[in-house]
Amino acid sequence: MDKPVTIGESHKDDMDGYEKIDRYNTHTVTRIAAKYRDILGDLGEDPAREGLEKTPERVAKSLQFLTHGYHLDPAAILRSAMFKEEYRQMVIVKDIEMYSLCEHHMLPFFGKAHIAYIPNGQIVGLSKIPRVVDAYARRLQVQERLTVEIRNCLQDTLQPLGVAVVIEAQHLCMIMRGIQKQHSVATTSAFTGEFEQERTRAEFLRLISSTA
Repeated sequence: MDKPVTIGESHKDDMDGYEKIDRYNTHTVTRIAAKYRDILGDLGEDPAREGLEKTPERVAKSLQFLTHGYHLDPAAILRSAMFKEEYRQMVIVKDIEMYSLCEHHMLPFFGKAHIAYIPNGQIVGLSKIPRVVDAYARRLQVQERLTVEIRNCLQDTLQPLGVAVVIEAQHLCMIMRGIQKQHSVATTSAFTGEFEQERTRAEFLRLISSTA
């Protein structure tokens, strides 16, 4: 995939001085936009009308943002903030917001990820765990694979005593089309090491279920 390049779009928040720069590959934007212009016509719309005139370009940029995880290295994210530490109790980061695109219909699925690991001489900066979730979620995905990829990355990179990952998500391919069940939630889980033991796994599931 082409490497994203800055095309000069920025958004500044006057309240705190934060400036966000969106990065896109201009060649990719042009190619995707052309295809979406044809799609709009095939759907019976007029791509030249005022409300749709810039839609193909907007969609092209949106898709690059929603799939920017292809350009990220989740293991490198973890390695950038690993520290030697003898702490050997469970570390949990729960309720991590997660947004992805289903690879079957390219409709969103979204929810929360709950992740734990038991260090074995190495800990990682807590903010890096949600970044790993984003790095895998911002790709065309299925929830089952996403769950396993996160688990494997943490296990292979940190070499902990165990890793636990649970994802709870709603899928618009079920809510908006298909079976159209509005309140259905899909839950997936993946465990390694100590979390394969019933007692440790039960403690993890109890802690992520707690509202305190």
